[in-house]
Amino acid sequence: MALVPCTPSADRGGAGIRIPPFMRVQGYSMNGLWPLQDFLELGALISAVPCVRLHVRQVLWEWGLARVAESAELAASELTTNAVMASRVWTRTAAVRLWLASDRAQVLIIVWDASPQPPVRVDASGGAENGRGLMLVEAISEEWGWCFRDDIEGKFVWAMLQAG
Repeated sequence: MALVPCTPSADRGGAGIRIPPFMRVQGYSMNGLWPLQDFLELGALISAVPCVRLHVRQVLWEWGLARVAESAELAASELTTNAVMASRVWTRTAAVRLWLASDRAQVLIIVWDASPQPPVRVDASGGAENGRGLMLVEAISEEWGWCFRDDIEGKFVWAMLQAG
């Protein structure tokens, strides 16, 4: 996991999709490297999680990336579950936001929530009913991390998956 400072930028992504510019810090440009982009905003409700799973599956199928859909669904649903829980604790009227981007070789999943608190990866015991979400994200993704921006409340948590 990496903490990447999200710095404001005039580059807000292409095609009118509000993609956080922080990925450029790591050498990724949303306009250049990511020809496939998608955005979804949902209420911070538990029902958002199955909506995200279905949305990710459908978008990746449309992009011809169904081979990575199961892993992407799992990562997106874990990040969304955490975002819903964090947002609901922080504020009652929050939303969660999901961005998907791909260059066909990799899939980037970004989830925003209203809480400024960093995600915490915990080592859940064998009998624990929850607490394994970020361990799963770490296991199935090439890389994951989080960041915040001074000009936007909340935080972004992201995961990068190989599509091949």
